[in-house]
Amino acid sequence: MRDFLNSLIKFGTDGWRAVIGEQFTFENVRKVAYAHGLVLQEEGKKRVVVGYDRRFLSKEFAQEVCKVFLTLGLEAYLSEEECTTPMVSFGVKYLGFDGGVMITASHNPSKYNGYKIKESFGGSAREEFVKKVEELANRTQEVKVDNKKPELIDLKGPYIKKVQELINLGLFEEEDLLVHDAMHGSSAGLFSEALLNTPLSVVGIRTKRDPLFGGHPPEPIEKYLGPLFDKVRALGAKVGIANDGDGDRIALCDEKGNFVNTQLIYVLLLLHLLKNKGLKDGVVVKTVSTSYLVDRICRAEGVKLLEVPVGFKHINDVLFREKVIFGGEESGGYGIIHFLPERDGLFSGLSLLELLYTKGKSLSQIVEEVFETYGSAYYLRHDLHAEEEKKNRLKELIKNPPSQIGGFKVKEVITKDGLKLVFEGDGWLLLRASGTEPLIRVYVEMPTQEQAKEVVKSALEML
Repeated sequence: MRDFLNSLIKFGTDGWRAVIGEQFTFENVRKVAYAHGLVLQEEGKKRVVVGYDRRFLSKEFAQEVCKVFLTLGLEAYLSEEECTTPMVSFGVKYLGFDGGVMITASHNPSKYNGYKIKESFGGSAREEFVKKVEELANRTQEVKVDNKKPELIDLKGPYIKKVQELINLGLFEEEDLLVHDAMHGSSAGLFSEALLNTPLSVVGIRTKRDPLFGGHPPEPIEKYLGPLFDKVRALGAKVGIANDGDGDRIALCDEKGNFVNTQLIYVLLLLHLLKNKGLKDGVVVKTVSTSYLVDRICRAEGVKLLEVPVGFKHINDVLFREKVIFGGEESGGYGIIHFLPERDGLFSGLSLLELLYTKGKSLSQIVEEVFETYGSAYYLRHDLHAEEEKKNRLKELIKNPPSQIGGFKVKEVITKDGLKLVFEGDGWLLLRASGTEPLIRVYVEMPTQEQAKEVVKSALEML
C-alpha cells in the first residue's frame, strides 16, 4: 500500500514536485501534461506557454511537455531560454496565452524537479483546476507523443520592458551599489538588465548555472545567504537582494549585511503600496503564517485583510471574489497585483528599491521606524523532519489543541492550515506539514526574540 501511495502524482502548495528519476520521470511528466492538456481543452483553451529553470533536465522535460500538448492539438510555445516562473505568468497575462507551465522545483533541493501550472489569468492554478489535473494524471496510462517541435518565444525581453514601465526608475538618481544573489538560479542578470539605464550598479554573485546549487537548496533563507551578507559588507552596498531557484521569491539584507526576514519584507512592500503608491481600493491577503504587523497596518490604514492557508493558489482564489491590492506569504513570495497575480522576486526587489529612495533612508532605519510605529515582532521558523510519529502527534494536537505553550496562554485556535495558536499581544505559533517536502514547519512570531525562542523550544518538545 505504501508503494502505491508513493507512486501517486500529488500536487502541493504550488505544483507537483518529486525526486528526479524516482517519481519525476519523463513518463510521469507526460501523464501530467496530458491531463493538464485535457483540462485545458475541456475549458476551451488552446494556446500554452512553457518555461523551464536551470535544474537538471528542466529544458528536456519542458520540451516533452510541449510535445504532449502538440499531440493533443494545442498550440505550444517554449521559452527560447531558461526563465523565471514570473516570466511564464507574465506570458500568460500579457502575451495572449490561455495557460502556462513552468518546469521547476523552486526552492527545493537539487534532486527535485516540478511542474507548476499557471491559469489563464496569469497566476498559480486554483485548487479546483489542480484537482482535476491530479485526478486525471493518476488515471492516465502510457502517453505516446508525436515528435513535433514547439515554436520558441522570447519571454524575458517583453517582461523586462513591462517591469521598467511600472517601476519609477527616475527615483534612482544616486550612484549606489546593489548586490544580487541569484543562488545559481534563473534570475541571474535580471536586476542588471532592469537597471541598465540608471546610475545604480549591480554586482551579481552565484550567477553561473549549477544544477546542484552549490550543495544546498536554492532557498533564500538566512542560513544559505552568507555570501550575500559578506559581499554587501565588503563593498559597502546599499542593499542585498537574493532570489530562489526560479525567481519568484526574495530575501533581503540591509546596508550592514544583516538579514531582514521575510515577514518584514511583506510589511515593507505593503506600506510602500498603501502609503507611497496610494493603493487602498481593495483588500490585502496574507497566508496564515504571515506577520501580525500586517493586521496592525491594515487596521491603521482602514484596509480589509483576509487570511488564507499557505500557498499562493489560495491568494489567487480570493482574486475571483474580491479586488486584491497585495498578497503574499511568509516564504518570501509577494504578489503586487496591478502587475501580476503571481509572486515575483524581481518586481518585489525593485519595489523595495523604490521604497528606499522615496524615504531617503537606509533599510535598517526604515525597519526601525516600522517597529517604532507598529510594535516589535521577532520571527523564527524551524523545519522538523517529519517521521510518522511526529505527523500523528500533529494530528492529535489539531484535534486537541493545548491551552498554553510555555508561559503563554492561548487566546485563539485556528486550524485552516495546520494548527495556529494565537497568544495575548498578537504573538503566535503555527505547526503545519509541508505540502512539498517530508517536514513539519514550526513558525513563531513574538514581541521579543527571547519569547520567540521559548515558544519554538516548547513547540519542539510538544512534537
